[in-house]
Amino acid sequence: MSLLAAGDRVALVSPAGPAPASRVEAGVAVLRSWGLEVATPVVTPWSLPYLAGSDTERAAAFVAAWCADVAAVFCVRGGYGCLRMTDLVPWKDLPPRVFVGSSDVTVLHAELNAVGLATVFGPMPGTADFVDDPLARERLREVLFTGVRSWTSGTTVVPGTARGVLTGGNAALLAASVGGPRWARPADGAIALLEDVGEEPYRLDRILTQLLRAGWFEPVSGIVLGSWTDCGDVAPVLLDRLGPLGVPILGEFGFGHCAGSWSLPLGVRAVLDATAGTLTLA
Repeated sequence: MSLLAAGDRVALVSPAGPAPASRVEAGVAVLRSWGLEVATPVVTPWSLPYLAGSDTERAAAFVAAWCADVAAVFCVRGGYGCLRMTDLVPWKDLPPRVFVGSSDVTVLHAELNAVGLATVFGPMPGTADFVDDPLARERLREVLFTGVRSWTSGTTVVPGTARGVLTGGNAALLAASVGGPRWARPADGAIALLEDVGEEPYRLDRILTQLLRAGWFEPVSGIVLGSWTDCGDVAPVLLDRLGPLGVPILGEFGFGHCAGSWSLPLGVRAVLDATAGTLTLA
């Protein structure tokens, strides 16, 4: 994955829901303080207020921003909507770009990783997780500008080591993608990153059970568990559903919907040491 530098031009896109203009302005100000030139998105009012325009409009805006003369594309926010527009994007025709997003944007990470493009799962400039969290912002900036290659965090759930391509993101969106036109299991030996927000234990059980029944975990050689904000006590569910896989599992790693979240690359090879609590790019 390429690094950014001061003077680079970047684009903001809204492939899911709209964000308050004041928050987007605050996020853009931060990006500009990093020395970046920022092209902001145009949001078209739509009959469904939780979407930043029609599916066709959001997909076209995404492609136009991606194919412009920019070094990176940042998603403004998640919410809901990426799954509705993903089939309208010519993924194989997109040139390499740095890409940042999380939450609902998980489905776009999967599409980009599938065509060989690495991405960054991190906070988005139209969200409180970016605007109001200096530590999370700084951790994203370090990944984008300095090329962080190792993280130490979390607690051991199942000890051991694993090597493979980093994949995953928001568990609910991974489950919602099952059966789609280009849906596929992870690459052999993949290391799965999983997090979620606002899912009660029984709903998380359902999400993980769907992924298990679809065979999503069959190629996985290790698992890194992020935050489970507003999900209640999910530790027993995670252990019950994922423990029998017999792969190394590192928990409480601190990425996703949490304060000071780590920004992590997807679609790149890494080594997980669940015993030592480290994740290192290979």
